[in-house]
Amino acid sequence: MVEAKVIVIEPSDSEANTLLALLRFLELEPLHVRDLAELRQLAQCNTPDCLGVIARRETVTLLGGELVTQLRAMRQPLPVICISADGLPKIAESSGDLAWFQLETPVKQRRLSAVLTQAQNVRSGHPTQPGTHRFRPSGASKAMRAVHRLIEQVAPFDTNVLILGESGTGKEMVARHIHELSGRAAHPFVPVNCGAIPADLLESELFGHEKGAFTGALSTRLGRFEFAEGGTLFLDEIGDMSLQMQVKLLRVLQERSFERVGSNKTIRCNVRIIAATHRDLDAAIIAGRFREDLYYRLNVFPLQMPPLRERLDDLHVLIDHLVLRQGQGAGRAIQLDQAAMACLSRNRWPGNVRELANLLERLAILFPAQTISAADLPDRYRNGAGVGWLGSEIRIDARPEPLEVPVRKAAESESESELESASGPEIERETERESDSVVYEMLDTALPRGGIDLKDHMSAIEIGLIRKALEEADGTVAGAARLLRMRRTTLVEKLRKYRLSA
Repeated sequence: MVEAKVIVIEPSDSEANTLLALLRFLELEPLHVRDLAELRQLAQCNTPDCLGVIARRETVTLLGGELVTQLRAMRQPLPVICISADGLPKIAESSGDLAWFQLETPVKQRRLSAVLTQAQNVRSGHPTQPGTHRFRPSGASKAMRAVHRLIEQVAPFDTNVLILGESGTGKEMVARHIHELSGRAAHPFVPVNCGAIPADLLESELFGHEKGAFTGALSTRLGRFEFAEGGTLFLDEIGDMSLQMQVKLLRVLQERSFERVGSNKTIRCNVRIIAATHRDLDAAIIAGRFREDLYYRLNVFPLQMPPLRERLDDLHVLIDHLVLRQGQGAGRAIQLDQAAMACLSRNRWPGNVRELANLLERLAILFPAQTISAADLPDRYRNGAGVGWLGSEIRIDARPEPLEVPVRKAAESESESELESASGPEIERETERESDSVVYEMLDTALPRGGIDLKDHMSAIEIGLIRKALEEADGTVAGAARLLRMRRTTLVEKLRKYRLSA
């Protein structure tokens, strides 16, 4: 909200001074007008977009319908923040197209910042009123029905939620929907991308800082925890957070309090935490990149988002929803014919729903208000059945030529330990080449009549080989890793992944 403008309507300069000082302290730019004439003049000057309008209940009642008419006539109807101890005035009930917020008296800095955040959400298109549910994830497939059921079960509680899933699956939309269904819906939803903020700035971003706390801290700044007071703080890409910040976040989750950077004053917070990541946190814990105690604090209620390739039944619904969300009104929306839909249904969608949204936006620019055929699709989507992660064609009908395997002969005096300490990547490359010719002999390459889920099939083969290796190695992970010609840490990760024990 830094440098955002806020209009203060107040006839009395003395009444306005305290509020103007508070707004400046929050790094906002207040525009003081005393009556409707000055407000009209401000609107005619083509003033840049404002965050909202603040006025006392007495002022709103005095100006009445004329104020509402003037606000509707502005470039975009502005949220109205009414300073009142007795609820909103009656005029608010007859102007449902305007967003109204009550700010209790006496005005407190923390509550003012929270209400301004709600107004900002309205201006950016995010809902703040309970019952709007604009962010309900689309889809009626079996996987999405399970997701909706879990959302409805956890939303009423203040339980920490950890949303897992690949990039582009809609994790933030799920977090917003949980917030909308919760008792905190009237309070702010504040998202933070932990991976997009440099590690040395993330502490200030989350907890705020005092004036002079570091070079460049010219004024006191509130952190995201304070902006989210009473509401929900969404920590996206939590897996990218540094270990140092993980320790500080863990303390906030345990104590429900924090200090701004450069201050020793403890601030209590009432915030629900929803975190999300596309990373494998189990593997990150083994590698020492993520704290196990923080993981258990966040992972109270895990929620796995399915990738788009596992819910292609939702493709029609998602396309309709995305076309509508991208603002294509009646008569301007694109449509896809049956052949185009068939092509899209054959794709693997590595970018998930985000990739689909980008494709639809591109098509809407190229073919506005037209019906899209298969020929109109980009090449990588037209040939969807043979598209890999990079869009290159994959041939599955040809068996690879056998590889000539170079044989390394170790000297008789070379010890086993010297062999193990040899170049790892070189050994692995040779091992892969040796195993290529073996795989075709071990596996039945005949495709079943009804097709096969290749991912599940390969996982079952891998599990079987790991179990066999463990049996032959008397249950020791190191021995099994040698038989499977992989590093011990890699095998440990696979044991965690498949929930196997040595």
